[in-house]
Amino acid sequence: MDKASTELSIREIDWLFTPFLHRKLNLRTRLVMSSLPRLLARRGVPTPEMLAYYEQRAVHQLGLIVTEPVAVNDAAAAADEGKVCFYGGEALRAWKSICRAVHGLGCCMAPLLSHAGMRRYPALPAIGPSGIAPDTLKHCGESMSRERIRTVVQAFAAGADAARRLGFDAVVINGGDAGLIDQFLRPETNHRHDEYGGDIVARARFACEVVHAVRKAVGRRFPVIFRFSQGGVGSRAGALAHTPAELEAFLHVLCEAGVDMFACGGQGPAFSGSPLGLGGWTRLLTQRPVIVEDGVGLPGLRVEYVVRRMRAGEFDLVSVGRALLADAAWGSKIRQGSEADILSFTVRDDGNEDG
Repeated sequence: MDKASTELSIREIDWLFTPFLHRKLNLRTRLVMSSLPRLLARRGVPTPEMLAYYEQRAVHQLGLIVTEPVAVNDAAAAADEGKVCFYGGEALRAWKSICRAVHGLGCCMAPLLSHAGMRRYPALPAIGPSGIAPDTLKHCGESMSRERIRTVVQAFAAGADAARRLGFDAVVINGGDAGLIDQFLRPETNHRHDEYGGDIVARARFACEVVHAVRKAVGRRFPVIFRFSQGGVGSRAGALAHTPAELEAFLHVLCEAGVDMFACGGQGPAFSGSPLGLGGWTRLLTQRPVIVEDGVGLPGLRVEYVVRRMRAGEFDLVSVGRALLADAAWGSKIRQGSEADILSFTVRDDGNEDG
């Protein structure tokens, strides 16, 4: 690489560390830490090891940390007994301490409110839109009644209200990861014939009810972020939206329900014939800020390429996951031009199959 190309690359990388200014959320950089399960909680309560984990990363140029998936207050919300909760006095006090510590290092923080739905270990009772497991597409759980749906919706609202009261800067609703909301969104796992089943807008009804309840709980000024993905779990899972028009209809109802920002994965083209990824299409169709995640910082996807697309207006923030597991100082090393010193990610760094 010649000197001119090197200088251009440095200028492009610097864009990652410019402030993100939004009417509801201001971040010191455009670098977001992805949500990755760590399984460090005890009986659902955050531990000192978790506090240290977040502190070690907050100090290194991150603008926003999204927590690992946290279970809302429903008996079937946690995928297993090792997952951390976002309810109960002991757990919320621990989360408040973590949030304060991260703020003390100049970084913002948001919990990823989640419900596993049918993605629970076989020994645990599971619920879903139609009782169908997304991994196997087999009936092995309870189809949710309207009353149970209302209960879960209120559990998400209560979690969001707790986040606001504890001092978090935003809340992220997990509509991906093959969790409960995602199971409602996909025809493979949603076979309902009532108002929660049908086309993509009907299947999004549950997601919209969650967003609307969260918005009502936190008020107009608190940022609500919705996380989703185009692809599903398993070899037989299809795309969430097959055309831009279908994606637009889906995003429109979520915006109407109260979403301020979106987070989505996928660097490749979202639709045939278009170079735009899911993040680019979401930004284009909603004109709302978008966080893009999916392998940033890992071999095969250069940071400069991602930043160049961000500067072109395809999306607004870049999410980094596994690279930060391997090296907590990844952000600082990128900013300093010390890529050669970055520790490479290995499977041992992950430590859990859901990450």
